[in-house]
Amino acid sequence: MGIAGTYTPEKLVMCILSSLPGSHDELRALLVEQWGVIDFSSSPIPFTFTNYYEKEMGGAIVRTFMSFKRLVDPSFLAQVKLQTNAVEDRFREGGMRRVNLDPGLMALSRFSLATTKESAHRIPLSGGIYAEITLLYSRGSFRSLDWTYPDFRSPLYLAALNEIRSLYKVQLRSS
Repeated sequence: MGIAGTYTPEKLVMCILSSLPGSHDELRALLVEQWGVIDFSSSPIPFTFTNYYEKEMGGAIVRTFMSFKRLVDPSFLAQVKLQTNAVEDRFREGGMRRVNLDPGLMALSRFSLATTKESAHRIPLSGGIYAEITLLYSRGSFRSLDWTYPDFRSPLYLAALNEIRSLYKVQLRSS
């Protein structure tokens, strides 16, 4: 029988889709208020991988990645997703989302995302939230899985996530 231990703290990463160009500062302030100092923020990446969000969010959607300096207990992920849903509501216009926040956790071996959508490869956490291992790390980079979204397979996304992983690795070594 194994003995339950504690989890290694992981790096909270916010994967942000937005069609509100003027909301960046306000959104950033809300994220800092909830999760602390941001230690990485990518340049906006045009979201051209699918038109799935266009009806709700409009055109000119961009993805930005942000990570937070404070490491978190990975069992915190469901709570973070519920909080991000509330933040999304603050940016709704006419009932439509203009900001979509996908929180994830960076471990040295994987990158996981929180979601409200059930599927065979997702594990229920709590409060209607599921976790999905989106990418695995091997041979010096993240690798996609059969279910990895097409945008998370892109070189720009992988470069941002690899950079965040490098920050996380330094944090773990110094703690």
